[in-house]
Amino acid sequence: MKKLFLGLAVIGAHFMFAQKVVGLQVEKPQKKEQQATISTEKVNLYNDNFQAFMAALQSSDRKTIDGLLSDKVKEIVTDDVLKKVKAGIDSNKKLEVLKAGYYKTMDGVNHPSIRYKYAGENSSKEVITAVFEEDGKILGVLPAKKDK
Repeated sequence: MKKLFLGLAVIGAHFMFAQKVVGLQVEKPQKKEQQATISTEKVNLYNDNFQAFMAALQSSDRKTIDGLLSDKVKEIVTDDVLKKVKAGIDSNKKLEVLKAGYYKTMDGVNHPSIRYKYAGENSSKEVITAVFEEDGKILGVLPAKKDK
């Protein structure tokens, strides 16, 4: 008899302390919708800033480079980083726009980006990606992944 009461007490306790959730709704984080493509005016602005950055990089004009870089990355861009970017790009070849779109950073924000290739090459092989802020300042320059 004791076992029967114990069993009923355990089962009854589940029903007595059970809670019913009413009106629960899952909230989805609201994302700011961005256009799938970038307008040609913006692409031209970004491209002009990147070409000015590349010209300043080739002439080692640090003042101009700092003016074109975003405030977020000015502190972490050192002369060594600039030398590596300069070494990774062939200065004898001209860069042209391959594709414009958005690049998602680690903090989940989409930034406009342009992918470049060397002018005159038939292949659509990406050489470098430049990531920008909305105002045209350069947020990052990413080399293309090399196939081994």
